[in-house]
Amino acid sequence: MLFAIAEINNSTHILPGISLGYKIYDVCGSIARGVTVALASATGNEMVFAPSDVPCTRPVNVQALLGVTSSSPCMAISTVIGPFHIPLISHFATCACLSDKTKYPSFLRTIPSDYYQSRALAQLVKYFGWTWVGAIRSNDDYGNNGMAIFTETAQQLGICLEYSVPFFKTDAPDKIQKTVDIIKASTSKVIVAFLSYMDMDVLIHELSRHNLTGYQWVGTEGWISDSHIAANNRHHILDGAIGLSIPKAHVSGMREFILDVKPLSSSSSELFTEFWETLFSCKLKTSKSSAENQTECTGHEDVTGVQNSFNDMSLMPIFYNVYKGVYAVAHALHNILSCNKTCDNKVHLDPFTVSEVNLLKIRFTTKEGDEVYFNENGDPVAKYEIINWQPTENGIVDFVTVGLYDASLPADKQLNLQNKFLVPLSVCSEKCQPGTRKVLQKGKPVCCYDCLSCAEGEISNITDSVTCVRCDPEFWSNERRDACVKKEAEFLSYEEIMGALLTAASLFGTCMTAVVAFIFFRYRQTPIVRANNSELSFLLLFSLTLCFLCSLTFIGRPSEWSCMLRHTAFGITFVLCISCVLGKTIVVLMAFRATLPGSDVMKWFGPAQQKLSVLGFTLIQVIICILWLTISPPFPFKNFKEFKNKIILECALGSAVGFWAVLGYIGLLAMLCFILAFLARKLPDNFNEAKFITFSMLIFCAVWITFIPAYVSSPGKFSVAVEIFAILASSFGLLICIFIPKCYIILLKPEKNTKKSMMGKGASKP
Repeated sequence: MLFAIAEINNSTHILPGISLGYKIYDVCGSIARGVTVALASATGNEMVFAPSDVPCTRPVNVQALLGVTSSSPCMAISTVIGPFHIPLISHFATCACLSDKTKYPSFLRTIPSDYYQSRALAQLVKYFGWTWVGAIRSNDDYGNNGMAIFTETAQQLGICLEYSVPFFKTDAPDKIQKTVDIIKASTSKVIVAFLSYMDMDVLIHELSRHNLTGYQWVGTEGWISDSHIAANNRHHILDGAIGLSIPKAHVSGMREFILDVKPLSSSSSELFTEFWETLFSCKLKTSKSSAENQTECTGHEDVTGVQNSFNDMSLMPIFYNVYKGVYAVAHALHNILSCNKTCDNKVHLDPFTVSEVNLLKIRFTTKEGDEVYFNENGDPVAKYEIINWQPTENGIVDFVTVGLYDASLPADKQLNLQNKFLVPLSVCSEKCQPGTRKVLQKGKPVCCYDCLSCAEGEISNITDSVTCVRCDPEFWSNERRDACVKKEAEFLSYEEIMGALLTAASLFGTCMTAVVAFIFFRYRQTPIVRANNSELSFLLLFSLTLCFLCSLTFIGRPSEWSCMLRHTAFGITFVLCISCVLGKTIVVLMAFRATLPGSDVMKWFGPAQQKLSVLGFTLIQVIICILWLTISPPFPFKNFKEFKNKIILECALGSAVGFWAVLGYIGLLAMLCFILAFLARKLPDNFNEAKFITFSMLIFCAVWITFIPAYVSSPGKFSVAVEIFAILASSFGLLICIFIPKCYIILLKPEKNTKKSMMGKGASKP
């Protein structure tokens, strides 16, 4: 302060012709003493010390108070002097509560508010991924208010406090021990210390006694750059500490001014004697000290060559804040007195002159190039350096600047760490990797959670996800549950073994039918072929060929046309087939009836009537299929429900009534054919085709009766395979039972393929 006043009084640019006076008090950290001296200064009841021997020409009122270092005394003093409108400018009181102009209207400061420091600390902790931290705070306005803002911001950023304990340098030993016990029992490895340097000094001594190392300390400007605290870190308790510090400053001439002790020496005061003897560990001749075994001082020792706290300029940023405060008052006076080359001495200065209103208006640049102004709350722009404690080889801590914090920038750019260094991990629970989700542990903070794997069909592709997202219907989660992959489309294809076997069986049946047709055509004039209604036989063989071939429409990827074709082709060809068998059965019955005397039934069921009956039965099925395709035809359908991780490509029935009408009509004809064939099974041997028809219909009905439950219960492509198997089995049953015995006689027993043989067998029967 004296350095700044000396500069101003010797300057021709600011307050020319005006000398600033001062009063200096040491409040000794006492709130009561601070209020007392503030009131004394405001009322002018104390002696005025001027920087020169020239007496003041008129009474001088105190225009501003500079100080105090701590927040609590500032709150008390500002409350008391508020009605006087005398501004109080602090260089180190950071409590955010002092920004409340309704309570402290005349308070201003040249150090940023803890509102910004607390938020910056929370962002710093978040930057390093520490979500599980402990906290210790000074049990005063500085610590309690600062920690309250930190806690609020930390919660918003997802940071949890395992504990938050108050601490004060005068606490009882058992209370200090309790704080140590809490730190010992904690699981967090990061401690945020919102402490003043005096509280931190007491705490580090206690922690050193218990050798509590291995913690990452995060500090405030109150102690993070204090060289005295660093010197006491002999047990390496605070190694690697990181925190916010007032930006480094350099004021040209200040160090030389501080180290110039000639004015103090020339005064021959006891203060100089005590200071000099302590500084150089010696004894002056004029000293009244009784200390022995000390070298004698000359009084001309070199102060700059001593390494101790006196010439340690680490507190320069705090000095600079005082320096800016003095200049702020000077610039306010400069404006009030309308100073240019001279000042208006007619302006009457009273306690209301340099009010906070005038100080809020000033804006100036120091000789070091820094712009100084106050916002509406009396606070400066919040800027901090991020300091890291890095021990050197000789055991001295090096305060290394590793980043900056500027509250005037956008939120995402305020914190800027330039150097990378290793930091410990401090979390209650490890991060949940992609593929898992967080589930809070009952009764614990939100930072304590379990990581549960996502369910099937759900994924999480970010770290620490709180939910799992369900994949789209056509996708499924991979094994790690961190990505959705396209489901495998499943259908009965020609490439797979089952599809290839069914295709081979279908083609084999077709070829077998063609061979039988060729044999029948080759021996069409033989009695056994002619006796069994060759026209219906060839029509039946044609329909069986279509039955074998229609099974191929069920294999392959379903499409709109294949879905309509497979069901209608199946329904029509089978009705054609059963109609032919039914016609042959009726022919057998009618032929037997025709052998009875006086019977003329054959004229009512001749070849023309047989063809018309087959056409009529088939036409009914055609009409049913047309109605089905018109009203609600089958269509390709993606079945997501059958399998979780597969898409079943199948043909939806469209109208279930149409499907079951087609099957029901086939079943009706089959049952009718079976009944008639069963009734004709004991007819004479020359008409023994009824026996074979009975067996074929028995096989047909058995296949389709067992088909229904098998079809309904079979999953995916297997239901299609069951349907193809039923078609092939019933087709092979008809082909083998009706035609193979005849082929056996034609090819291997030609002697029985004669009219005489057939008639003879009939004549031999009674």
